[in-house]
Parts: sequence; C-alpha cells; structure tokens
Amino acid sequence: MAVFGPVLRTCSSVTTCLTAQTPKLSCKRQLCIRASAASSDREECRMILRQETERRTIDYSGEKPATPLLDTVNYPVEMKNLSTEDLEQLAAELRAEIVYQVSQTGGHLSSSLGVVELTVALHHVFNTPDDKIIWDVGHQAYPHKILTGRRSRMHTMRKTSGLAGFPKRDESIHDAFGAGHSSTSISAGLGMAVARDLLGKTNNVISVIGDGAMTAGQAYEAMNNAGYLDANLIVVLNDNKQVSLPTATLDGPTTPVGALSSTLAKLQASTQFRKLREAAKTITKQIGGQTHEVAAKVDEYARGLISASGSTLFEELGLYYIGPVDGHNVEDLITIFQKVKALPAPGPVLIHIVTEKGKGYPPAEAAPDKMHGVVKFDPKSGKQFKTKSPTLSYTQYFAESLIKEAEVDDKVVAIHAAMGGGTGLNFFQKKFPDRCFDVGIAEQHAVTFAAGLATEGLKPFCAIYSSFLQRGYDQVVHDVDLQKLPVRFALDRAGLVGADGPTHCGAFDITYMACLPNMVVMAPSDEAELMHMVATAAAIDDRPSCFRFPRGNGVGAVLPPNNKGIPLEIGKGRILMEGNRVAILGFGAMVQQCVDAASLLKMRNINVTVADARFCKPLDTDLIRRLVNEHEILITVEEGSIGGFGSHVSHFLSLAGLLDGPLKLRAMVLPDRYIDHGSPQDQIEEAGLSSRHIAATVLSLLGMPKEAFKFK
Repeated sequence: MAVFGPVLRTCSSVTTCLTAQTPKLSCKRQLCIRASAASSDREECRMILRQETERRTIDYSGEKPATPLLDTVNYPVEMKNLSTEDLEQLAAELRAEIVYQVSQTGGHLSSSLGVVELTVALHHVFNTPDDKIIWDVGHQAYPHKILTGRRSRMHTMRKTSGLAGFPKRDESIHDAFGAGHSSTSISAGLGMAVARDLLGKTNNVISVIGDGAMTAGQAYEAMNNAGYLDANLIVVLNDNKQVSLPTATLDGPTTPVGALSSTLAKLQASTQFRKLREAAKTITKQIGGQTHEVAAKVDEYARGLISASGSTLFEELGLYYIGPVDGHNVEDLITIFQKVKALPAPGPVLIHIVTEKGKGYPPAEAAPDKMHGVVKFDPKSGKQFKTKSPTLSYTQYFAESLIKEAEVDDKVVAIHAAMGGGTGLNFFQKKFPDRCFDVGIAEQHAVTFAAGLATEGLKPFCAIYSSFLQRGYDQVVHDVDLQKLPVRFALDRAGLVGADGPTHCGAFDITYMACLPNMVVMAPSDEAELMHMVATAAAIDDRPSCFRFPRGNGVGAVLPPNNKGIPLEIGKGRILMEGNRVAILGFGAMVQQCVDAASLLKMRNINVTVADARFCKPLDTDLIRRLVNEHEILITVEEGSIGGFGSHVSHFLSLAGLLDGPLKLRAMVLPDRYIDHGSPQDQIEEAGLSSRHIAATVLSLLGMPKEAFKFK
C-alpha cells in the first residue's frame, strides 16, 4: 500500500472498501486507518470486522437486489483472487439473488440457501470443470448454476426450454453429473476418481451429499467400495438435520440420521496431523498388532471419534473423517478444502459440515420444510402465491381415502421413503402415528419392509413416486410379486410431472409393473375412481397390487360418501359414452383427454365411443372384444412408455385372432425419448397426447387428413 506522509496502519484483512451502502445489502465496509501500530488498533480493526459481519443482513424488499460483487463474477475463475471478506460479501449477494430469482419462478429454495457458503468455498478452492463437483439430488445447485455462467437464465428455471431444476450434463460443462434422485453422488464420484487415476490425470473429485441422502443404502455401498479402492475422493456431508424433501409430518421436518460425531476441524485437516497419523500407523504396523491398535485408538480419541466399540462408521468404511465444520463459515471451509486438496496421502476423505436449511432468509429459516419447494412468493413475507383450486390434489384424495380405510381396518399401515409431504402420508401419520413408517430415502428397504409386514397379515400401502420405485424394482419382483405377497403400491406422480422434468417423470411404471405375473395394475381416471381403487387394493389380500395417479388436482368428480371408496370388480372397465365406428380406450388420467377429444369430434358430427379401462392387468378382455366387434377403429391412450397398456391390449388381440380382420389399431403412448421440464400442457403437447392429437388421430384413420391437420 503506497502512502504519502505519515505511515498509516490498515486492517490487513480488509481488501476493499464499499463506501456507499446499498438499500438491499446492509454491508458497509470500513477501512481502519491509524497513525500508530499499537496492538489496540489491531484489536479495533478486528472488532470492526466482527461487527461488519454481524451487520451483513439482507433486506428482502421484493425488488431486484443490488449485487455489485456478484455482477463481476460470471464464472468460478473470477472468484479466485477474492479475499475472505469479499467471498463473504459474494455469499450475501448470492443469497439475495437466489431469493429474488426463486420468488419470480418458484423452485427449490431452502436447500439452495443452505449451501451458499459451501458453493462459494468450493468454487474458490477447486477449479471446475477440470475438478468435478457432484451435487447429490441436485435441488441445492442454484448457487452453483449462478456462479457457472447461468445467472442470466435463472428466470427460465424449470420453464419450457429453460434451465433445469437439477444439474444437467448437457446444460453446462460445470455440471459433472446429472441428478434428481438421491444418494448417487458418491458412486458417481468414485467412478470419476478411478477413471482419473487410470487416465493419469490429477484433478479433484468432490461429492456433496446431504444427511437425508445418507439414509440410502447406495451411499454406504459406495463408501465401502471407496474405502476398499482407496482412491482420492472428497465427500462433503452436508448435515442440516433433516431430509431435504417435503416434511414427513404435519408438525415439522424429520431428522433422518441425526447429528454425527463432533470434534475440532482444523486440527483434523492439518497436513502435519495427517502425515503423523499415517506415519504412526505404518510404524506400529511393523512393530505389532497390539501397538497398532493402541495408536489407532489414540488417533481416533484425539479427533473425538471414539465410540463404545472403539471405532467409527466412516473410519471402518475406510474414509478419513474431518468435522464437523461450520458450513456457513467461509474462512473455515476454505481452510479445510485447501488443506485437504494439498494432502499428499491418497484415499477418500469425508468432510462433515453442519448447515442450516434456508439460511439467511427468515421465512425459510422459520419453516425450512415448507419452503423446500415453492411456487412464486412474496420475498418480504415468504407468503406463496398458490393458485386457488376448487379441487384437492390427487395426493390428498389418496391420503383421505386411505385414512377412511384405516379407520375401519386396523391392519392397514402405510410406508413412505422420506416423502411424507409428497405422498400425503403426513395426514395419515397425524391420524395414525403408530401405523405410518418413514424408512428414509430407502426405497429398496421400504418395499421389502412392506413385504415383511404383509407376511404377518397386515395390509401395507407403500406410497412411492413412480420414478422413485424404479430404485426398488428388484425388491418388487423378488420379495413381493414372486411370493405373491399382498403389498399395495400407491404410485404418485405417474406420467408427466411438469417442472421437475424427466428425472421425476413417471413414464415406466405401467410397463415395469404390468409385466409381473401376479401384479394387479390399476389407474383411476379421476379422483373418485382413485378412492375406489384404494378400497379395491385394501380388499385384494391374495396378491400384490398397484394403482398409479398423476401429479396435479382432481377434475371435480363426484366423490363417494364420506370419501370411502367401494371396491371395484377386478379386471373390469366401463364405457363412458357410446358412439360408432371409432372406440377410444383410455387408461388412467388420459381418459379425461379422451373425453375432451370426443367433444371436439362431436362438433364435427363424429360420435365416438370412449371407454375407461381401469385395469391394465388383468385386462377386461370382454370389454375389448366388444369394442373390437362393434367398431372399425380402436385407439388406446395412456400416459406411459412403450410396452405398457397398449402393448398388453395388442398382445391380447393378436393371441385372440382379433387382428386378423379389418380392425385398425393404434396405440398412443409417450414418445420413446425423455421429455424435458416445462408446463404440464406444453409437455402433453410435445408428447402428442393432448385431446387435439387424439382427435387428429381419429380423423386420420377415418380418411380425413385435411381436417386432422387443422387439429395438429
């Protein structure tokens, strides 16, 4: 620092001076200048910095915040020369930006706010895209996206043709691995680390995983393998004391694995300490086993890791444990990451950081579970602008009808995999706390746990999103269907899911459930039918069953008395409207599009038959024979992949010889590709399953291509 006149002292840690306080960020910095070098001056400087940090609060006015430092950072390379104080300022501005952007678009809020300092520290120390950062689940990646060149597109988040709500490899080279489902980051990171070593590279690999995701078996399988392979891998355990998913109860968030071991962090990360530890263990191994064990116990005790058995989980798996670290202290995080990055000894390291979900935004801090996933909201109050609907969601109708079944049958129990709010079972849990089981993010365990309950005569309802049940499919086959155990699967989010995109799209459940020999497969066309199918599943006690239902609200159907469904006859559908020449056979929620298509066709004096299949397995073969015998054209419609309901219908028709005549058969299914996130209507249009597309298909088969083109 060049100075004219008397020698002046400055507070060395202050590198910038923002003299004007913006209305959005109350972070006025002061340069501490004195004409002496007294120690009291240094103390005063430290005091000013402490007070400055405490005053770094954000005014969420609802207007776009002033972000002078963030405006200079478009990519991580532009963060490398920033001081700790600058990085703290950057974190404050980043947090304000996230609140503003998500308030405009909706999305995942609390999880992203909780990792702001972590994201800043990671990108300051490591060098993406050469270094690989893998975000588990990925809903906490908003700050990562802003710092990696996508800030200008944040207003398109989760919209049609906009940014994805999760990391996506073809969206940015900084997204090392795509995500959306939990507990995959350590496995993927280990694969990248081993590939790096085989290719002779020297980059770092960092997997960021939450304590909620640590409840899944895959995380432990990966850590076990990482310890065995001894590859250089950094695992950051983000411990915010709850599952980063919708709350499991109506009273607040759940605690999945609780607080992990606690100890000092900087000593653990010390290069000298690590070298000493490795050297001590090497020497004592040569001396003898008993001495080695003593040295190892002393080492663990020094780091606060000794337990009743004399060992710890992470150490037993072969990971070197560091933590817990304050996940909102930028300086500590940078120190830890820099020291771990410089460690000469190979092997996997787990850094346990403690964060607060929703950090820095009072409404999210007060109710982090309720602001996990949000629609547009008022930044001042946090109040969400939820659209008023005359009907409830299908999820709520399911929960209400299941409660009614449980009220009259004490054998009815419910299981979910850390998705109490998402599946509606938080309502069931409130009513029957001893009969509702949250097994954590562990779909495999959930399925086999339900199978065990069924063996003892209980009636388990296993409520899991369609795309998440994919994670427990072997258990569905081997532990449930093969043994013909009456587990009832409630498959929420079946079909297209809008803004969450292909990672959560329930495209495959019809195919993967209906191919199982003993499974009953149902799909309701409206909320009343859903209640009847809950009752039907409760009544089926000699084999497994499932029913799928979509995201979104009901259509306004007349509900059964007291919301208590009536069991349906197994394998029997129904005809909703009679016509001629053309029969449209819908399965599930697509029946509504079929009815709308019939209305469009009626305006052109074309009357078609519309039928609701209700069951994919067993098929209503009598209904199908009738439709084929009385019509020239049969069209099946489903919101599922190739190999589903339409395939079962065509297989029956071919075996029955009903395709040997003049029948024109068409199956309308989801296209054989993944459909990106967007509005539900945009997705249905892209999939070619809207009422217009159905009507156009009818007109084409009737030899009216010009009229069909008008619909398309």
